[in-house]
Amino acid sequence: MKMEKPPEARIENVVEVIHGQKVEDPYRWLENWETPEVRRWVDEQNGYTRSILAQLPGRQRIEKRLDELLSIGDIGTPRVRKDRYFYEKREGKQNQPVLYMRHGLEGKEKILMDPNMMDKEGLVVLDWWYPSDDGELLAYGLSKEGSEQSTLHVMDIETGENLPDEIPRTRACTVAWKKDKSGFYYTRYPKSGEVPQGEENYHRHVFYHALGTESDEDKKIFGEDRDMEDWPDVHLSPDNRFLLMTVYQGWTKSEMYFRDLQNSDKFVPIVEGVDAMFSGEIVGEHLYLYTNYKAPKYRVLRVDLKKPSMDNWEELIPEGESVLEGSQVIGNKIVAQYMQNASSRLKIFSVHGGFLKEIELPALGTAYGLNGEWDGSEALFSYQSFFIPPTIYHYDLKTDNLYLYDRVKNDIDSTLYEVKQVWYPSKDGTKISMFVVHKKGLKLDGNTPTLLTGYGGFNNNRTPSFQRNRFLLLESGGVYAVPNLRGGGEYGEEWHRAGMLENKQNVFDDFIAAAEWLFSNNYTSPSRLAISGGSNGGLLVGASLTQRPDLFRAVVCGNPLLDMLRYQNFLIAKLWIPEYGTAEDPEQFKYLYQYSPYHRVLDGTSYPATLLLTSESDTRVDPMHAFKMAARLQSAISEENPILLRFETKAGHGVGTPLSKLIDEYTDVWSFIYWQLGVEY
Repeated sequence: MKMEKPPEARIENVVEVIHGQKVEDPYRWLENWETPEVRRWVDEQNGYTRSILAQLPGRQRIEKRLDELLSIGDIGTPRVRKDRYFYEKREGKQNQPVLYMRHGLEGKEKILMDPNMMDKEGLVVLDWWYPSDDGELLAYGLSKEGSEQSTLHVMDIETGENLPDEIPRTRACTVAWKKDKSGFYYTRYPKSGEVPQGEENYHRHVFYHALGTESDEDKKIFGEDRDMEDWPDVHLSPDNRFLLMTVYQGWTKSEMYFRDLQNSDKFVPIVEGVDAMFSGEIVGEHLYLYTNYKAPKYRVLRVDLKKPSMDNWEELIPEGESVLEGSQVIGNKIVAQYMQNASSRLKIFSVHGGFLKEIELPALGTAYGLNGEWDGSEALFSYQSFFIPPTIYHYDLKTDNLYLYDRVKNDIDSTLYEVKQVWYPSKDGTKISMFVVHKKGLKLDGNTPTLLTGYGGFNNNRTPSFQRNRFLLLESGGVYAVPNLRGGGEYGEEWHRAGMLENKQNVFDDFIAAAEWLFSNNYTSPSRLAISGGSNGGLLVGASLTQRPDLFRAVVCGNPLLDMLRYQNFLIAKLWIPEYGTAEDPEQFKYLYQYSPYHRVLDGTSYPATLLLTSESDTRVDPMHAFKMAARLQSAISEENPILLRFETKAGHGVGTPLSKLIDEYTDVWSFIYWQLGVEY
């Protein structure tokens, strides 16, 4: 297909000397993307991209099948409050999930919150929600257009009416209700003018709100005089005696404090200044502490709040060979979730740490959403795999019986497909695991259209999940491959740290080695391989395409970080400095400059066809990354491989994107991939 040249971006080269290194930035003007000139350029790029994607062969058939696949519903794990069960569910073509409640496990469903009724385009999003202890009131956050900038509301569940209370700036809020429902503790961000300009996305503090009062009167409880990047979460013990603060400082460190509300107005440190992760819950006068302190694969400790110093901590569940992903006290037992070779296991322990039994799960799957009440008798959790859609299980802790409670219905015949877990060596010899998914009976001739995707960062796991849109590829006889790259948490904190800061290149090496393994084992070839990644995964594929452009035919780079010398200056990105580092530090600058994709683009190089995706309301990763990279690649490329920029309006980083927009986006993505890989549909 013959294409016109893309709209040109003027060059206005900014040259700086950073720590003695000359650095050129020819498209810095594209960072100011709300100016008329930049918006005009973005609109022209968008028109160019859509004119190409709209005429691709098979596009209408791809859209029709994706409409069917993405209309397979979804369901979340119920949260229990006494005899009330709260959960989200999306059915058919609903743009957004709906919040429901039941009285009793088998009670009649009652709709509490349907965002689809608030906006015909599905642009209102239910970001988070917290029922009161008795399930009679609900604090919840709404935002628009994927911005994640929530406003807190309070609903009377019996009447379905909202109370007058309304609190803005409650992004990713945690809420801790008082038992008497007179108020709650919560997290909030500052308003403009309360902090220096540009710091409004930081300074997350904890407040107390009394129902029926104005939020401007809320008393600040915690956060004053702390680093602006600190991220506190707030919890109350079930008896309301203890207030617990967990303060996250990046993805490798947290601090914890508690306050005895009966007889103190001061917070007592449980742990601070230790380079490890800590979280937990208070039951009675004990904190059950989940941590990787002196245990890279995590363990559970118990802290007596009458003597909380580290010398008095008691180990309940020691570190094992598998990674302990989390634990919760349910029914006066500890339910622990493990990950063994990137697949889930669930075990039951006594509150004193004695092993009781393992809950049998299907192989190669992911359990998530575990919850229940500390004094209850049931645990609920979700499970999914590459071929099993979200399924809810109910575990009776009294009878030790596991029941299937609910599942998402679909017409996909999972018996047609198989998944293999393989191991391959990375550049430095480290063995990396990878899931390879395809139809049974696949002929290994080195010519199979293949999608390789990854993430590799922030302790984020890539475990088996039901990806509706990727059945399009599987049905077409293609291969879908997911490696467990360093930087993730699949093999513990050491695995995470081996892919962050000065070790970030390991992640790219792991991903490149995955592609080479697929070639050497006759799954595919460079002309039939596409790679995709979003957010930190966008950085992954951006680095991969600039370091080894010869390995890939097509790249889908979603909401990416690509200018790693300036990323920290935008939106919430200072939160990520503990993971990536910052160019302001001379030593960290060296490795950031070495791999920063925007700075690694070389003129006259044959780069693979690339589709860059970004969104207007993304409040995490600034769209400037995709803009600058698109302009730089378009100016550098020596062949006709298309470099396309897709800018979505009224959408954010991906959270809360309505189904209709997802179908449009995936139609563009898969039409692009099939076009480049030569797949007819």
